[in-house]
Amino acid sequence: MSTPVVTIFVRHGFIDGKPCKYTGDEFCRRCKCPKHLRWTLNGKQHRQKTGARSWELAEEARRRVEDQLSGRTPAPNADESIKGIGEAAGLFITDKKAQGVTHGVTSRYETELSRFQAYCEAEGVFVIQRVTRELLTGYASTWAETYGSTYTRRGVRERLRGFLRYCYEAQWLERIPPLPKVQVDDVPTMPLTPAEYQSLLDAIDNVTPLRWDTISGGKPLSAVTRQRVRALVQLMRWSGLAIQDALTLPRAAVRHDVARDVYRVVTSRQKTGTDVSVPIPKDVGLELLSVTNSNPKYLFWTGTGRGTTVARMFGRRYIRPLFTACGFADQGRMLSHRLRDTFAVDLLEKGVPMEEVSKALGHTSIKTTEKHYAAWAQSRQDRMDNLIIGTWTQPKAKRRKRAA
Repeated sequence: MSTPVVTIFVRHGFIDGKPCKYTGDEFCRRCKCPKHLRWTLNGKQHRQKTGARSWELAEEARRRVEDQLSGRTPAPNADESIKGIGEAAGLFITDKKAQGVTHGVTSRYETELSRFQAYCEAEGVFVIQRVTRELLTGYASTWAETYGSTYTRRGVRERLRGFLRYCYEAQWLERIPPLPKVQVDDVPTMPLTPAEYQSLLDAIDNVTPLRWDTISGGKPLSAVTRQRVRALVQLMRWSGLAIQDALTLPRAAVRHDVARDVYRVVTSRQKTGTDVSVPIPKDVGLELLSVTNSNPKYLFWTGTGRGTTVARMFGRRYIRPLFTACGFADQGRMLSHRLRDTFAVDLLEKGVPMEEVSKALGHTSIKTTEKHYAAWAQSRQDRMDNLIIGTWTQPKAKRRKRAA
């Protein structure tokens, strides 16, 4: 990165209610109007206050910025490897795309790193070598306003740490500055009972959706919309897909398994990129394929707009009113996630091993599955109970004599 030229300019103001007599000359050295700096980095123009009214103090501020941008600072690796934060973030995103990370994940990285860059620049930090623990602490303190969920904030922390680790491995950072830990709220897993699930399906015929732009109710659902909502609920319950994956599911992903005479959902999770292949009941598969849509390539999605936006809109307009009509609370989790919980817990309670449930859910690690569903693994509990009960009547093992 070539060192940008930093220029001092004057923003003339008013003196005793009259405009500065040097107005029009932004390089005037004689007036006492505020001095500012500007430069262009990676095609973007930056401006910064110097806090000075004399040209001499403005020169000192300019030299400090030039030193930082050129690497002439006490920061580590102050050499030709100096990287602007935006440039480093761009290379990191390119690396993620080269790894085959899904668009949904890379778009989250882009959004979050863009916010991080904006915060750093507002604090007067423009190169990755100047990122410090204090800066990261200040940035982390803004997350509560931007990200309501502690789970989301923890994810943001992990992604930012991944970016910093990349910068460390690229030798732009001497070490990885620590980030404040995020205490995650312990939200309970809330599967639906068979009776609750049936009441959810029954309520579809009478639920009134919320309008997207207000909190007021809209018109009752049309027959086509009722069919779509019912099919979506069935899909999430029997496949365990998250709402975004379900709403953007291609029609071709629902395949007929002739050998078993069932249907199978074959896709990959947008959040993790993990492949998922889950059989669903035949009647659910037929119901899904009978859904009409303006875009024949997808079951529900028009193919335009972000999947996250579609999921948020559909969840707010249809899923929340549906659960509310049945008296089902969210208690801090997405209501649609209760259908995913129902899928997972039903498998575990019927003896499906945790490892297989983890694959069906598309988790990248079984630790994630255990964290949320270990208490529901009946087969594990039964196995542990049998081992403990068996010790009650088991004679003590004879101790081996120590070798002389």
